[in-house]
Amino acid sequence: METRDQMTITARDGFPLAIQVSGPPEAPALLLLQGQSNSHAWWDELRSDFEPQFRTVTFDYRGTGGSRGELSELSTASFAADAAEVLDHVGVTRAAVYGTSMGGRVAQMLAVDFPDRVDALVLGCTTPGGPNSVRRPREVGQNLARLRGREHTQYLFSLFYTPNWTAAPRYSKLLGDDTMTAQESAAHLRISARHNAWERLPEIAAPTLIVHGDEDLMNPVANAHLLHERIPNSRIRITPGGRHGFFEEFAEVVTAEIIGFLSAGS
Repeated sequence: METRDQMTITARDGFPLAIQVSGPPEAPALLLLQGQSNSHAWWDELRSDFEPQFRTVTFDYRGTGGSRGELSELSTASFAADAAEVLDHVGVTRAAVYGTSMGGRVAQMLAVDFPDRVDALVLGCTTPGGPNSVRRPREVGQNLARLRGREHTQYLFSLFYTPNWTAAPRYSKLLGDDTMTAQESAAHLRISARHNAWERLPEIAAPTLIVHGDEDLMNPVANAHLLHERIPNSRIRITPGGRHGFFEEFAEVVTAEIIGFLSAGS
């Protein structure tokens, strides 16, 4: 694995944002955007597969990891603006962008608000948001709200991975940043819930690949098809049996396909 450079910048409003960069400095840039209530650690088990060909860039969302301070009103659009500032700071004019779950929502806003910054777009296990999107089953939301402690962790783990995934929940980097306060977690929940890019998705001009698992109960696969319909000339790839963490469980296939898509430049 390449040595990872870590730094903290001051955003436009004075908020500190922690950034992590790895991979060959001369390689094309790849911005990785993680899911809700997670720091850059979401990518720890995955980014090394991209590093031989890409200069990978991550940052901790406000309220996670090393990006801590008083939270103002936040949105996927404001997180996209943070992402653009991160790219500015590391000297990246244009980048490929791969966002999963809430990171896919942020990636959508980056592509519509900062189209000149996005070379190619990969949207994983995400949704257009708003009233046209397909909600998760009611009982899933109820269980996530009701369960506590070990039961909650085990249930969340089952939403991310199939029974064939033999690693224990404590080894997963996808189940949330446990240093977050209740206020920070609630802020992230609102960011995801209020996302609605439906009307603007047809503006996306970057080559786009949409990836999803067909057994995802956190974010139903129907949303991938909606994104595919709304984003011009997009491609779609559905992983049979994949749950919300399909991009890690089936990384050997999914990551290879993403790298192929990004390397082809189309």
